[in-house]
Amino acid sequence: MPGSYRLEKVAAFEGEGRARMQASDVSRAVAAARSIVSSFGLTADDAIVLHDSNKLTLRLLPCDVVARVAPAADQVARFEVELAQRLAGAGCPVAALDPRVEPRVHERDGFVVTLWTYYEPVSSREISPIDYAEALERLHAGMREVDVPAPHFMDRVEHAQRLVASRELTPELADADRELLDDTLRRLRRVIGERGAAEQLLHGEPHPGNVLSTEHGLLFIDLETCCRGPVEFDLAHAPEEVGEHYAGMSPALLRECRTLVLAIIATWRWERGDQLPNGRRLGAEWLDRIRALGVTSG
Repeated sequence: MPGSYRLEKVAAFEGEGRARMQASDVSRAVAAARSIVSSFGLTADDAIVLHDSNKLTLRLLPCDVVARVAPAADQVARFEVELAQRLAGAGCPVAALDPRVEPRVHERDGFVVTLWTYYEPVSSREISPIDYAEALERLHAGMREVDVPAPHFMDRVEHAQRLVASRELTPELADADRELLDDTLRRLRRVIGERGAAEQLLHGEPHPGNVLSTEHGLLFIDLETCCRGPVEFDLAHAPEEVGEHYAGMSPALLRECRTLVLAIIATWRWERGDQLPNGRRLGAEWLDRIRALGVTSG
């Protein structure tokens, strides 16, 4: 009997919607993941789509393996696998690769596939800010012990500035909004850079969509977004209350990073071809929030 797949949840968080896998490739991606898992003697008759963006995240059943599937040209998978192993070895709260299969990147039919442990959620309640902050502190402590090449967080600012500067790439962005984003990105890039804060390896996007509440505690997923920068940049992606419980952070730098992140993700929503549901509406709302913060050029 052929396997099936169904959509369980497609989350909509700040970094998502930039490029989804083509619908014509989804069936092939599912088949590739099932084939690889079956080659290890595990049964994968069914697949639930947990997330669909530039890569497909599947829960394969009944073996209960999480498969992340991306086009073969995506080389980030190797980085993510290596980093996950090293962080787990350092005692960091990160999701683990599935121990029943070889811990590497698998290739099949033009796709790269990585296989991860599935964690059953222990509660539907919101995560405590104290627990969130403690888990992020542990993650950062382990990341300080790991030496891997990673992009700088200012690379995202440069990319956002290029989008804002190009009417071809952001054709629907109004002139006043374009000026607001340009001023905000330019000013905060300078101000944050002048602070000279200590930098380290970061998760890059530790928002609630990348945190699992499990019987093993909180675990971070989606390590492909890792970058280097101050811890306040990571905290800027978490709920505001989390920063209040993170030891040693700079409140002023955190405020600046929050506005910077807001400007970056607002810019993404106006990029031509952005596929996030209601992306333009969110982009407009985030522009209004930036205005309300009173950020001025300088």
